[in-house]
Amino acid sequence: MNAPDTSLSDRAAHGLRFHEFVALMASLMAVNALGIDMMLPALGRIGSDLGVTIENHQQLVIVAYMGTFGIGQLFYGPLADRFGRRPVLLVAMAVYAVTAFVAAHAASFELLLVARGLQGFSAASSRVLSISIIRDCYAGRRMARVMSLAFMAFLIVPVAAPTIGQLVLVVAPWHWIFYLLGGFAIFVGIWAWLRLPETLPIDRRRSINPRSIGRAVAETLTNRYSLGYTISSGLIFGGLIGFLNSSQQIFEHSFHAPQYFAVGFALIAGGMAVAALVNSRIVERLGMRMVSHGALLGMILLSLLRIPVVLSGHESLWVFVALQGTMMFLFGLTGSNFGAMAMEPMGAIAGTASSIQGFLSNALATIIGLAIGQSFSGSTLPLDLGFLFGTLASLTIVLIVERGRLFRPHNAQPAERRH
Repeated sequence: MNAPDTSLSDRAAHGLRFHEFVALMASLMAVNALGIDMMLPALGRIGSDLGVTIENHQQLVIVAYMGTFGIGQLFYGPLADRFGRRPVLLVAMAVYAVTAFVAAHAASFELLLVARGLQGFSAASSRVLSISIIRDCYAGRRMARVMSLAFMAFLIVPVAAPTIGQLVLVVAPWHWIFYLLGGFAIFVGIWAWLRLPETLPIDRRRSINPRSIGRAVAETLTNRYSLGYTISSGLIFGGLIGFLNSSQQIFEHSFHAPQYFAVGFALIAGGMAVAALVNSRIVERLGMRMVSHGALLGMILLSLLRIPVVLSGHESLWVFVALQGTMMFLFGLTGSNFGAMAMEPMGAIAGTASSIQGFLSNALATIIGLAIGQSFSGSTLPLDLGFLFGTLASLTIVLIVERGRLFRPHNAQPAERRH
């Protein structure tokens, strides 16, 4: 008889019932997703109210947030490795709430961008801490499954957030979107304060001195799985950021259907939520590499299909929604698995490693996404080309990391066998 799977029991190292733990981690991740997606329907009104004359500059509301989100991750990992996950999380949620309220009262576009930058910096904690806490409690394929379950719940947010944003705009000015963001961060902070114990034991805490941090950074950057899958993640994540930057304009100008933005965006984002559910069901049986490598090849083939559709003039709104939703489904099968594989060998320095990996992937994705968004001129072609080049580059990196062999399990990773 097989031994019980204690790593997925109702109560693991975090002390919570399993479903509450997943829900809390998903809510922590959702702090960041809401900060991006609730803004999308309001970009036009924000730009109009604050005197933005170049429409593409409205995208800076997203770019300022994403840029500092990437930079902020450099700080939260070492802090969480030194002081523990819990106090860093509570302080970061408080700062996020304050900066959201400042953004709500911004009297100029420049001040709004400053507030958004600070908000993104504090939101960086959500990515670093959620992954670090999950890594404290789980490892290998089981960690990938837990991350998939958390992502599945978290990905409901991109489906609903634009609709929530539009509903807010029906009854109140755009400032109230920021009030809701601040209120949600307070809710998550109180939940963690009341229910989440510290998951990093005192004897595993690391000094915050430069030498210790330097060793952890060097270990993260010299491990080929850590570095390779981090870069690969950033390359494909750039296409998603490009979509977020230009999605509102695509619906309004490419297809002249702004009234369908919330519905279309929900259908597209729903692809990632479905992928997270599928991944949670199959990843332990098939393995992270089989699932993610296959999905990456699928993204390349889909990108090659989309470009002639666009160039031939046969891309309607619902064709775009179907193809982009499929792309998001395939993206969902790569994202959490690439992240889990990057973190596999980093258990002893999970916080710092998560910081470095998050910074690199987000910095790369933000640059690619900015280039895609600023290239928008009425067509979806820049978005399609961004996905094609990003996925081809990602495949090249994966082949280097895996030494030319895809799909095969990497049994040499000790973290894969840990409970």
